[in-house]
Amino acid sequence: MKKALICGISGQDGAYLAKLLLSKGYIVCGTSRDAQVSSFRNLARLGIRDQVKLESMVLTDFRSVLQVLRKIQPDEVYNLAGQSSVGLSFEQPVETLESIATGTLNLLEAIRFLEAPIRFYNAGSSECFGDTGNEAADENTPFSPRSPYAVAKATAFWQVANYREAYHLFACSGILFNHESPLRPERFVTQKIIAAAKRIAAGSQETLVLGNIAVKRDWGWAPEYVEAMYLMLQQEQPEDFVIATGHSYSLEQFIEAAFASVQRNWQNHVVIDKSLYRPTDIQEGRGNPAKAKVRLGWQAQYLMPEIVQMMMSE
Repeated sequence: MKKALICGISGQDGAYLAKLLLSKGYIVCGTSRDAQVSSFRNLARLGIRDQVKLESMVLTDFRSVLQVLRKIQPDEVYNLAGQSSVGLSFEQPVETLESIATGTLNLLEAIRFLEAPIRFYNAGSSECFGDTGNEAADENTPFSPRSPYAVAKATAFWQVANYREAYHLFACSGILFNHESPLRPERFVTQKIIAAAKRIAAGSQETLVLGNIAVKRDWGWAPEYVEAMYLMLQQEQPEDFVIATGHSYSLEQFIEAAFASVQRNWQNHVVIDKSLYRPTDIQEGRGNPAKAKVRLGWQAQYLMPEIVQMMMSE
């Protein structure tokens, strides 16, 4: 039986990945900063809380990382941890950089130190590309990060590439575009919209306050995206992959779809507050997942309209 260690198992992707790996017969271990007090609400929601072994680990503390890797002795490590909000990264740039870049470096260095045949997956981000205009970004598109979060993710991406080349580690990054699910917390604008639309449909008189709704994103379905993570670590050689649907929609279209599903006109319930605009933002994000389709046999099955329906019906 293979053993997987998921760093950041309490998040959306960590929970879905744990469920996927359990279904494939893996022993699944997960880490949190303090496993004794964490609720692991998402694992409980998916009905797998008792099937996962949980350990406390502080990613920014090399000794902590090394101890857990020594104890678990995993075949595969999935690094999904770190501060995950682009908006919050403008307010907490140091915490964002340390949790993502230093955390990734500690994992890579611990794997190198142990000289164990561990396969390492790193959660990259489409935010690294910045604004590509109407072009769909692929694995050869240069990075132009526009937020502290994106800078941190770009740093981690190059650390992975460097350790792969210099020390021949099986280490790769998945450059994932936006992917959603009912497990998203409300600090993410997509879940903020879904939750408000549901409450308004149930009779709430509230107004939904949003920032820039003209931005366009390539939205996918999170349970599908974790399958791509798994497939990357099953290849003969470690490579980086863009994971996306290849289609972009505006946030306004996302809002419209959510409110239309409960027979409401979104314009009667939404106000725009320019103070919520980010200092710098990406006008349009769209990925080209052609390499993933050819090499991994992976292709997104759901696009934004279906994703909104699934989130609204949960």
